[in-house]
Formats: sequence, structure tokens, C-alpha cells
Amino acid sequence: MAGTPQTAFDDRGSSSDDRPDAATEAFLAHRNLLFTVAYEMLGSAADAEDVLQETWLRWVEVDLDAVRDQRAYLVRVTTRQALVRLRTLRRRRESYVGSWLPEPLLTAPDVAEDIELAESVSMAMLLVLETLTPTERAVFVLREVFDLEYDEIAGAVDKSPAAVRQIAHRARAHVAARRPRGVVSVAETRDALDAFQRAVETGDLQSLVDILAPDVVLLGDGGGVKQAVLRPILGADKVARVLTAGQGRIAGRAELRPAQVNGYPALILRLDGETDTVVALRVEDGLITGLYAVRNPEKLSHMERETLLRR
Repeated sequence: MAGTPQTAFDDRGSSSDDRPDAATEAFLAHRNLLFTVAYEMLGSAADAEDVLQETWLRWVEVDLDAVRDQRAYLVRVTTRQALVRLRTLRRRRESYVGSWLPEPLLTAPDVAEDIELAESVSMAMLLVLETLTPTERAVFVLREVFDLEYDEIAGAVDKSPAAVRQIAHRARAHVAARRPRGVVSVAETRDALDAFQRAVETGDLQSLVDILAPDVVLLGDGGGVKQAVLRPILGADKVARVLTAGQGRIAGRAELRPAQVNGYPALILRLDGETDTVVALRVEDGLITGLYAVRNPEKLSHMERETLLRR
């Protein structure tokens, strides 16, 4: 078997007239949904793609006549594979150099139109989900984002429906205590982003301080490959000085471009014509409370084309 089917099919996934067979057609119909499930559980597009490959390999061995609900079945297999991978990734992230941030995705405008989906894949929310246990994360994502019934989730995480209800309650409380206060509109985020971009490009320190919340936090992810702040920078004055100093060092070589990243407006820093950094924001009450700067080259490959996310 080659790779996960997308626009082309290998011999096993094709019929004599080059149309997809039933298994391939069903998988493709739900592929974007399955990717979204895996990505929300893992925070990594590359690992989500690997999970989809594992799901596909299991799917083509299934007797379709015995599957009552193909969507539920595929979500269950994807969840199980994502749980296995998530537990492995947790161990790796313990030795990660500096702060670990989710892999940013260039998303289509329709993601922003689905407010709940946009919030669930935002950098801020993905970092909150990182604080859950793997099972709590799976239950929260499947229940709160994809609205699956408890008995469906139970089959995906190998727990009883009663246990799933308890896990869901615990996960909701945990997330509620850490998530951004209230849902922020795309327009509000864009206004804050525009002010932030002007301040950075002009080097206006005071304007930068004015758009940052007093308790703003800056996180950088270079993965030990690119230079980035190794620990969180806290406070508007400190963050503003770090940003203006950094921009000063690359003046004349850098270009800031607005983009739609993980459902919200963000900035892409291009250095000498190449994507160097993706800067996502967390906005509350019109001020920036979180800045997430991803520089690790391994995490920037999905910034060249839009990723389709679905619920």
C-alpha cells in the first residue's frame, strides 16, 4: 500500500474504470474530519498524517458490510491510533529544547466561520489541551468539539459510558479554568494584530506596550534548531523590548505578512524570502495576552498550502 488516499489511488484503492472503490470513497469522505480529530489530539500535523495512514491501513482490511456507521467507526480507529501516538509524544516532549508549541496550520476562511472549530484548533486552546491526560484529551475533543455520544466515545477510549461521563466532567472543568475568557471574534483578533504589526514594523515601543496586556506571555519554539526564547517571557515591557530588539537585528531582510493560522489572524515572518516564523496571538478584551512564535523548521511545512479542517 502506498500512502493515505487523497486525490490519487493505488491499485488496491481503484476499480477497473479508475473510480475509487467503496473503502477508498468512504475514507476520503471523512478524511478531513479524521485529520482534524487527530490534529486536535496531537497538536502536530505530521503526526496526524501518520495516524491517518495507520487508520487507512486498518480500514482497508474491514468488512464494510459489517460496519453500521462508517463515520463513527473511522473516528474510533483514528482516536485509538492517536492515543497510542500521544503517549509516545508526551515522553519525547519532556526532553524538548525550550517551549513546545503546536504545529501551526494555514487554514481556509471557512474555519474561522465555525467559531467552535476555530477556538478548538487555536494555538491557545491546543496548549490548554496539552495539560490534560491523553484519555481526558480524547474525551474532551470527541465530546465538546465533535459532539459524539458518550457510548461512541466509550468505544474509542476503551472505557464504560459512565466512566466517560466522569472523565468528560473533569476535563471540562480543567479546560474551563485555563481557556481564554470568552470567545474572541476574528475581527477583534485582526484589529489587535494590525496594531501589533504596525508597532513592530515601525519599532514604536510604546505602541507595542499599549497593545500588549500587562500580563502578556511570549513563548518561542525553535526546537533546538533555530534561536528562540527558551523560557516564557512575561510582562508587556519585557516582551515589547525582546520583540523590538529582535526586529531591529533583521531590519531590511524581514517581511511580516498577515495570514489565517489555526482559524485566527496571525503573522508570518519571511526572512530573505523564506518562511522563518509564524506568530499566533491570544487576545482578550482587545489586548494581546499571548504570543506564540514557532520557528522550528520541522513545524512550518504546512504553511505553504491551506489545510482543510472539518467537524
